[in-house]
Amino acid sequence: MKKVITISREFGSGGREIGFRLAEKLGIPFYDKELISMAAEDSNIAEEAFHANDEVIGRQERIDHEYVSVNPFSTLYEVPVSDQVFMAQSQMIRKLEKQGPCVIIGRCSDIIVEDGLNVFICATMKKRVERMLMLQPEASAKGMDSRIRAIDKKRRDYYQYYSGNEWGSPRNYDLCLNSGKLGVERCVEIIAACLELDK
Repeated sequence: MKKVITISREFGSGGREIGFRLAEKLGIPFYDKELISMAAEDSNIAEEAFHANDEVIGRQERIDHEYVSVNPFSTLYEVPVSDQVFMAQSQMIRKLEKQGPCVIIGRCSDIIVEDGLNVFICATMKKRVERMLMLQPEASAKGMDSRIRAIDKKRRDYYQYYSGNEWGSPRNYDLCLNSGKLGVERCVEIIAACLELDK
């Protein structure tokens, strides 16, 4: 198997756990938050900046169809930290792809990796709330519902900002799985089976 497996996921769907178990099953590296320290070290950008801007879109609004002449020494030419973080993480993802098969979670890795198996993990809101309340029993169902919606919005905005594609749309992925119906282990088996077919 030569492919990198990228996993995009709705919050609370178990996408990270699926990715971790898949990497264990295949005996290949797994990358999620580890990308932050790796990209920080590689780019000489402070790790704190990565944490503060991880999966966050640029704070400057992008202007479409508007052309203005600006002073080349203007602050308009400054690249937002969030864009620098995205570029540094993208470079690190490309390096990891060259090193061989691995599992990468989120961070628009599906549009960065050139020849990967791109997976999207989803589940109903009910199932995601249930799963997160098992992990954080002190939280309320209403509060968890709001948190899930907020994190999904952040991920959707980030993905669409940097990729121009619609987050979660089946046409943008090779495989979409509903972990609420299939369960974590079955999702792992299905992804592994797809990799076998691709040999």
